[in-house]
This record gives sequence, C-alpha cells and structure tokens, in this order.
Amino acid sequence: MFLSITTTQHPATNLGYLLHKHPDKVQTFSTAGGKAHVFFPEVSDERCTAVLLLDIDPVELVRSLKVPGESRSLQHYVNDRPYVASSFTSSAIANVYSSALNGRCEDKPEWLNQPLALEAKIPVLKVKGGQGLLERIFQPLGYSLTAERLTLDEQFPEWGESNYFALTLKHNIPLQTLLQHLYVLLPVFDAERHFYVASGDIEVLLKKGETWLKDHPEREFIIRRYLNNNASLSKLAMGRFLEEEEPAVSEPDLTIQEVQEERINLHQQRLNAAFDVLKASGAKTVLDLGCGEGRLLKMLLREGQFTRIVGVDVSFYSLQVATRRLYLKEMTPKQKERIELLQSALTYRDRRLVGFDAAALIEVIEHLDLERLPALERAVFEFARPKTVVITTPNREYNANYAMPEDKLRHRDHRFEWTRHEFAEWVNQVSEKFGYGASIEGVGEEDPAFGAASQMAVFRCSVD
Repeated sequence: MFLSITTTQHPATNLGYLLHKHPDKVQTFSTAGGKAHVFFPEVSDERCTAVLLLDIDPVELVRSLKVPGESRSLQHYVNDRPYVASSFTSSAIANVYSSALNGRCEDKPEWLNQPLALEAKIPVLKVKGGQGLLERIFQPLGYSLTAERLTLDEQFPEWGESNYFALTLKHNIPLQTLLQHLYVLLPVFDAERHFYVASGDIEVLLKKGETWLKDHPEREFIIRRYLNNNASLSKLAMGRFLEEEEPAVSEPDLTIQEVQEERINLHQQRLNAAFDVLKASGAKTVLDLGCGEGRLLKMLLREGQFTRIVGVDVSFYSLQVATRRLYLKEMTPKQKERIELLQSALTYRDRRLVGFDAAALIEVIEHLDLERLPALERAVFEFARPKTVVITTPNREYNANYAMPEDKLRHRDHRFEWTRHEFAEWVNQVSEKFGYGASIEGVGEEDPAFGAASQMAVFRCSVD
C-alpha cells in the first residue's frame, strides 16, 4: 500500500522540510503490523513527490494486534490489508509524518499555513459506498478528484467491478490540512478499523477535525464511520462538535445593543410561552429536548408542580454549561432528585425518554437536515410519546423584518426555516400520523403581513 504526495509549488523541494524527511534518503519506520518506508522518486524545484509505502505482514499483524474472537480464522491471515489504504495508513501518517500532521516545521515555518498546489494519489482504496461517497466526502472540502473503479480480476472481467478505487486528489491547501483530511477520512471509506475505538479517539477526532469537520455536510456519517459505528461514542463526539453559535442575523437598522436585546427578548418570549403551556397541561414530569444551556430548565425548577425534569442535548459542551448555570453540583440531594441531564441524539430511540407527561423542543427542529426530521418524529412522537409536546421554530416570512436576503437563514447552523404554511402542513402531518391533536400560534410581536417572529405548535395526545 502506498500514498504519494506531490507539490508543484516552487521551490517544490520544501516538501521535504515540511515532512521532516530528506529527499536523498530512504527511511524506514516501525508501524502497526509492519514497516513504513518513505522515499522521494522525483525531486526538483518544479516538482517534488514523497511516497509513503506500507509493508504489512498479515501474520505479524494477527500476532501483534491480538484480534479477539476470530483470531484463529483464516480471514485474519488472508486479507486485503497489505494492499489497500486503510486505518493502517492513518496510523502510518500519524507515526511517520507526525510533525507535519501537527503543524510543526522549524526550518520553513512560513510554509506551514501556506496553501500549496498538492496532489495525493492512492492506487488502491476500499470504498464502502462507491464513487458517490468519495464525491460526497471530498468535494465539500474543495478537492477535485479522479476515481477509477478497479475490476475484481483483469483476467476475469465477467466477475465485474470491485469496491476498490484508484484515487487522485488535487487541492491548493496547506500540507497539514491535507494530512488531517487523509488521517480522518481513510478509515471512513474502509469502515474496518484495525484497532478498537475508545473515548480517546473522540479527542483525536476533535483535534484533527476542528477546522473543517463541524461544517461538513456529511459530519454525522464521518464521525460514525471513524468511530467504527460505535453508537455511544458517536453521540458523544457529535455533542462535542455541536456547540452553540451566535445567530447570524443581519439587521442594519438596529444598533448592536438593540439587536442583542431583541434576540434575548424573543427567546425569552418563546420560553415563557412554552412554560405556560407545560404548566397549564398539568404535567408533572417534563422533558426539555435540545435543552442547550438550561434556560427553560431553570424556569421549570422554580415551579413546584414539576416533580421530575430532564434536560436532553446532544452537545456535551452545552450540558456542561447547563450544569454550571443550574448549580447542579451545589444542589442538595433532595433538589437533585428533581433534575437530570442526559446526553442523547433526538434522532435515535432512547428508552430513558419514555413515560413523561410533556416535552418541549424550543428552536430545535430547524437544526436538523430535513431528511433526518422523520427520525426525530418517530423518536419523540412514537417512541417517547409524551402526552403534550411543545415545539417552536422560526417563521421564515418574518425574516423580511431583519432586512435579510431571501436565501439566508437566521442562524448558521439552521438547515431550514419554514413559512407559516409549511409549518402548518408539517404539524398536521405529524398529528395525523401519530395520533395527536395540535394547535398553532405565533410567538413574539406580530407583523400584519408576515406574522410573528416564531411559531409554536402544541401537540396533545389523543390516542393511547
């Protein structure tokens, strides 16, 4: 298995400095399951190429990694590991190119953050998802790519094509960025990591993906595959990436202070409206789904009617903030009996959320991709099934009052914003599908033409 990196950025020989490898030498390193060799087949000021060649020993691989369960099966000795780019390549990158991967270069520090004309070639990459997956992953990062699907056997073309591709990537980016992309993404395509994943892998993913993964449209898929489809670790990792951001509304007619005051006031109006519905419902046990930093939770705690309050969020960071703002660690044992914080993704069934009287989702649904919304519907209305559900979401029509372009949304993390008609259609569909009755009202100041800034639906279970 080998990976070649070429640059035509003059003087191209600086590639050797950035990789901390001498172009005139062949160097060998010990790595997981075998040896890694680095050499430069072409070196000039106009063009320079570094090759990372992995020599994997399948027998040594089984002995050293001690694969459990099937360690005696023939599969571990006869496999494609020595020939295809995989998680072994990521390990080799981290081991052999560690300085470049971590952004260190004492001799040419001015080149560290400089975009370079780079080309990476991987002759054999196993892709579970085909060329479409390659495009979905690399094109949002700005790469131009060429992918050639390899046949299973040239001698027997009737056997058809394989899941293996010869891949060429081109981009003008810093070398560290290219290595970070390859380090994280190669195991994603293979989906068969050669070692067990653990919580420490989340920190590695955060560090290597901090500048690009959060805004990638396939973020959830990448995280899940990188963590070997481990559901609990994937939820934790998603929580770390989904830290709350400031809204990105453009309101040129208002001062900064007036804009902040209006946002705070509107959000408080949403919380007040939801709180009034929850209290009037007679609920004693309440879920705050997508609780964020815990503002609604704080209001609920002040009302003795609510005997059990659970805040749920996918963001570990937000839950930490909520813990501090609610002073959970300073509460007496009796006070703690009323409140609990859970980390969970609202698009997955979670048995811990079953049996509550009411639930609130305040400005939550618009942060989901539309294709993920049916999963949330089932998780909330079919599986958790509280008797009362309160949902608020922005009214897109009202954005005209903020002097916003029609193609812009109020928040950089919003995936959609609905008009009043679109929201009503969705509410009716959910009500009919899951056996709820529903009503809709506006929240915030009403505009005669555009309605209120936010819209709220109240679902009440009509079928047990």
